[in-house]
Amino acid sequence: MIRQSIHGRDPLTGEFLEILVENGIIRSIAPGLSGKDLWLSPGFIDLQVNGYSGCDLNAESITPDLVTALMYRLFAVGVTTFIPTIITASEDRIIAALRAIGEARNSSPLVRHVIPFVHVEGPHISPADGPRGAHPRSHVRHPDIAEFERWQVVSGGLVGMVTLSPHWDPALPYIEHLASRGCVVAIGHTDAEPSRIHAAAEAGAVLSTHLGNGVAGDLPRHPNLLWAQLADDRLTASFIADGHHLPADTLKAMLRAKGTEHSILISDAVALAGMPPGRYETSVGGTVELTAGGRIGIPGTRTLAGAALSLKAGIATVARLPGFSLRDSILMATENPGRFAGGRGVLRVGADADLVQFRWDRAGGDIEIVKLLVRGVAP
Repeated sequence: MIRQSIHGRDPLTGEFLEILVENGIIRSIAPGLSGKDLWLSPGFIDLQVNGYSGCDLNAESITPDLVTALMYRLFAVGVTTFIPTIITASEDRIIAALRAIGEARNSSPLVRHVIPFVHVEGPHISPADGPRGAHPRSHVRHPDIAEFERWQVVSGGLVGMVTLSPHWDPALPYIEHLASRGCVVAIGHTDAEPSRIHAAAEAGAVLSTHLGNGVAGDLPRHPNLLWAQLADDRLTASFIADGHHLPADTLKAMLRAKGTEHSILISDAVALAGMPPGRYETSVGGTVELTAGGRIGIPGTRTLAGAALSLKAGIATVARLPGFSLRDSILMATENPGRFAGGRGVLRVGADADLVQFRWDRAGGDIEIVKLLVRGVAP
């Protein structure tokens, strides 16, 4: 029997805890010693990762080793569960990526635990400039149930989330079919009318992908698709809180509108995250520029091409917003996304010991990872 304990202050309650772990499971949660500067929470859960630190899930070809390397690089920034995200591409390329991720999971119980499913963002998005973002126009296509089923056959049912635009005529029956198969359906990269947003939620869509991004730069004052998604209580919304995708006022207003319980923080990190500033050739967006401030965009345009900061940076950003707290931001990066990943992200006796111990410097705006456990093991 492998036993250990880990201490820290619970961001949700402010109480100091000692958690006893046995064989990878939380066996007890008891009051701990006070006066320490360490916080303790469930490991961070990122529902949208395209890559990180040189590992690109949307490269021309990926390998199981790349998937495993990406997992270890995310451990360093406190992520214990992540959802690999494949963007708009040819069906052959999507299937090749699914196979590589599936092989990585089949080769390692650790990878299988950390990656519960895959998110396909597209290819059924708006083809229009603006809402399409950096996704390649040549591979945008209408929703096709037969194609989704081919993905599932090849991957063994690994696709657990799909982001699409509900403007397509076949979108509503497609959403109904995916929801009936247990797949999380999200709205994103869309120019759909508000009525189609509500119809998508009625059909079974439950998420808005990086709300406020993947949308035209100019919209009617009202009605518009942002108001519709903010107002529809059937939709939880994910947000990229990196300081580039959403200005602080916009982020705060959107979080207020959805409420903490219906908000999720994601990184949307791409392979350039954690890399030096400069111009790069990438599979997402072609030539892109990474600035010292962590903005990745297509040169000469307002179009962003993913995010360069990890989820812990978004947690720190929201925790510093007036009217919000570390408790709020930790909920948005653990329990809330965990509802879409099998109920993970909570401190509970009997749960897997996926835990992160960290220091929080509110003034400096930084979260420092001190210790990480994945099923009770420090990887």
